[in-house]
Amino acid sequence: MANEYRKTESWIYPTVLLCLCGVFNYLKPSEPFLTPYLMGPEQNLTSSQLVNSVYPVWIYSYLASLIPVFLITDYVKYKPVIIAQGIGYISCWLLLCFASGVPMMQLMQFCYGVATAGEIGYYSYIYTIVETNHYQKVTSYVRASTLLGLFIGSVLSQMLYSLAHLSYYYLHIISLVNVSIAFLISLFLPIPKKTIFFYISDNESTASGREELQVEEESEDLKQSTAKKHEKSKTFKAVVLDLLGDLKVCYTNKVLLRWSVWWALSTCGWILVVNYVQNLWETILPSRTEVIYNGAVETVATVFGALGAFCIGFVKLNWNLWGELALGFFSLLKFALLMLMYWTDNIWICYSAYVIFIILYNVVITITQFQLAIGLTTESFALVFGVNTFAAVLLNAVLTVILIDKAVLGLDVRTQFIVYSVYFGIVACVFLIHSAYNLYQKFCQQKQTSDSTSATGDKDKQENVEPLMEATM
Repeated sequence: MANEYRKTESWIYPTVLLCLCGVFNYLKPSEPFLTPYLMGPEQNLTSSQLVNSVYPVWIYSYLASLIPVFLITDYVKYKPVIIAQGIGYISCWLLLCFASGVPMMQLMQFCYGVATAGEIGYYSYIYTIVETNHYQKVTSYVRASTLLGLFIGSVLSQMLYSLAHLSYYYLHIISLVNVSIAFLISLFLPIPKKTIFFYISDNESTASGREELQVEEESEDLKQSTAKKHEKSKTFKAVVLDLLGDLKVCYTNKVLLRWSVWWALSTCGWILVVNYVQNLWETILPSRTEVIYNGAVETVATVFGALGAFCIGFVKLNWNLWGELALGFFSLLKFALLMLMYWTDNIWICYSAYVIFIILYNVVITITQFQLAIGLTTESFALVFGVNTFAAVLLNAVLTVILIDKAVLGLDVRTQFIVYSVYFGIVACVFLIHSAYNLYQKFCQQKQTSDSTSATGDKDKQENVEPLMEATM
């Protein structure tokens, strides 16, 4: 009983801390009003400066941070990366509250990119601190905590703006306080004794010490020394070789590759839309002269996006057969929604199209994740998650350089949404055509199998009839 209690307590404590950290990290009421704040009297930046000079820095910083963070997260045992994420968020909001000008706002976006890359450590940490049988529960708790933070932050932002008439500046102060609380909580997270890649249990040596571990009266010194015997540290070269081997296994599977490509393409488009949609809203309904409802829209998008992701788990469908067709159809819907957002001058139509877009993304990314998780181990899933995210961010950075950065095309925000719409239109065509081809092939194979079975049955029947005829004669 004492052992069971200690095991239960060992996973509850870090899970509670990580969930609290997630709630406060994502409870940022200033985010729905970031563009109005930066274009308002406090910062006085122009739309062109924001779209073509400031916002692109985030994706460059995110991309530059993603590879080193991915490689060192497991080696440094996750907690330092979560702490660094907190420092990044605090630096970002300190600059938003107390600095001004394009260079400082570019630095702010750089800090935000570093913090965003740190999410790898946040979402992976829990799998190193709890037992495998708790994975499903803790995953749902951690995801729910981030959604709760987003929901409360969005509701709070609209209420403080519309009802309390609080200025955007004080919304940023509240966000600064919340990310600081999250940082303080992260300091109390326990450091994992084992990790996914570098520090693993030595299964070969556990047999000899199994009886010793079952003795409850053993001393703490003996426990620690025994635990050290059961852990081993892999070299960096060995880890890299293992990762490359896992990548080869994962991406030579056509089904997994198809879902991974969709993940990268869909996430890339989602990042572009979410990052620049506030600028589109600002062109349709300027915040300086009109009351805006960005916070309410983000609230609705978060709630219904989470609800859509939850409900899709109960849909009974052969995703191996119809999944690619569904991906193409959803992309076609995104194409239509983004084109509508470009054409309309009605802010409510634009808001509604954005909400539906977010719901579709959450639904499809959930399908993608559980389809990949079916055929992968926890270690491989973490690797595929990182590689797919990197591919999405890399593609996003390339498109940002070409389309948005003032050094190349420097497109205005409305023209950008035409390009985003065409992007999803191309993705839709590719997946619809390929799915139609696959369905046709499977139909032909089934027909051939059916004909072959029928022919075999006729042959067997003929063979049975001939001896009967001979016996009759």
